[in-house]
Amino acid sequence: MFEDINMAKTKNCCDGKIKERLGKVGGQAVIEGVMMKAGDRTVTTCRKEDGTIFVNDDSFISIRKKIKFLNIPILRGIVNFIEMLILSFKTLGVSAEALDIDSEKDKEKKAKGKSTTTDIIMVVGMVLGILLAVGLFIVLPGLCSDLVEFLCKKFGGFTLNETVKAIIEGVMKVIIFISYLLIVSIMPDIKRTFMYHGAEHKSIACFEAGAELTPENAEKYTRLHPRCGTSFMFVMIFIGILVGVILNNLMPNANRLVLSLIRLAILPVIVGVGYEFIMFAGKHDNFLTRALSAPGLWMQKITTREPTRDMLEIAIISIKCALRDDFPEFKVFYELSGWINDDPNGTDTAEESKNAESEDNNAEDDSDSASENGEK
Repeated sequence: MFEDINMAKTKNCCDGKIKERLGKVGGQAVIEGVMMKAGDRTVTTCRKEDGTIFVNDDSFISIRKKIKFLNIPILRGIVNFIEMLILSFKTLGVSAEALDIDSEKDKEKKAKGKSTTTDIIMVVGMVLGILLAVGLFIVLPGLCSDLVEFLCKKFGGFTLNETVKAIIEGVMKVIIFISYLLIVSIMPDIKRTFMYHGAEHKSIACFEAGAELTPENAEKYTRLHPRCGTSFMFVMIFIGILVGVILNNLMPNANRLVLSLIRLAILPVIVGVGYEFIMFAGKHDNFLTRALSAPGLWMQKITTREPTRDMLEIAIISIKCALRDDFPEFKVFYELSGWINDDPNGTDTAEESKNAESEDNNAEDDSDSASENGEK
C-alpha cells in the first residue's frame, strides 16, 4: 500500500552517506522557479521568459542559532514556522522581481529603499490569507457542526455528544482543505507552480537517494515527500481534530466564540507538534511513519504535478548552488557563469565577472613586478 511513497529513503536507506543527506536540504516552489535552503544558504532559481536562468544567492540565519533555548522540541517548530513564512514571503518577492513583474515605478521605489506595489500586495495578501485560513478552518467548520446539531435536534429529536461534534468539525476542515486545493489547482499559473513543486520534491528525492543529480535521474523519483508543507498542513488538521475532541469534552457548555479563541491560542502548540512529527517521519522509514504520513502524501497528488525536464533542471541548479561545497565541479561553473546574484536587480553578469577576474590578475602581476624591482 505504501511501497512507492518514499523512494528517496527506500533505496540504500541503510547507507551511512545516504542517511547524512536526509533533511540536509529543503525548499519550496516559487514563481517559475524553485528555492532551496541548505543550512544558512538559500538559493532561488528562476527561468525567465527569454529562457535565461536567474539565480539569487542569499543567506538566512535562524534565530535558533543565536538563542539556544529556542531549540527545545515544540518551541523550535513554532520558530521554524514563523521563519519559513518570512522566508517564503522574501523568496516570492525575489522571483517576482527576477521575472520583471514589478512595474518601472516599483523598480524606482525599490532602488530608493521604498515599499513597492508588489510588496504591498504581498503583505495584504498574506494578512488576508491568514484571516481566510482562520475563517475557513476554525470558524466555518464550527458553524457547520452547530448546524448539524441543530438539524438533529429539530428533525431527529436527538442531540450529538461532544466527541461526535468535534469529529464533524474535523471532517469539515478536511473537506474545505481538499476543496480549496482542487479549486486553486485549476488556475494555469498555480498549476505551473505545482509542477515546480513536483520538480523540487523529485530533485530532493534524487539527492537524498545518493543518485547523480540530473533531470533524467530526478524524473524517475517520486514527487511526494514526507517533509512537505502540504503534509504538515494535513498533520495540523488531524492534531486539531484531537484537540477539538478534548476541548469539547472539557468545556461542553462553552460558546463558539470562546472555543474559537482558545483554539487560536493553542494553535502555536499544534504547529510545534506537527513540526516534530514531520521531521521524525522525514528521517525514519517504517510502516508506522508511512501509514501516518500517507494522508498528507495523498494530498500532495493535488499540490504537485509531474514537472518537465526544464523545471527539474531549475530545481537541480538550486540544490547544487545551495550545496555547492558538496559539488566542487559545479561550484567552479557556478562562479564563472555570472549566476551569482546577491543583487536582485541583476547587476552581476558573466562579462563583469570575467572583467573583474582579469583586473585581479593584472593587479597581481603589477604587485609581483613591484616586489621584484624592490628586491633588486
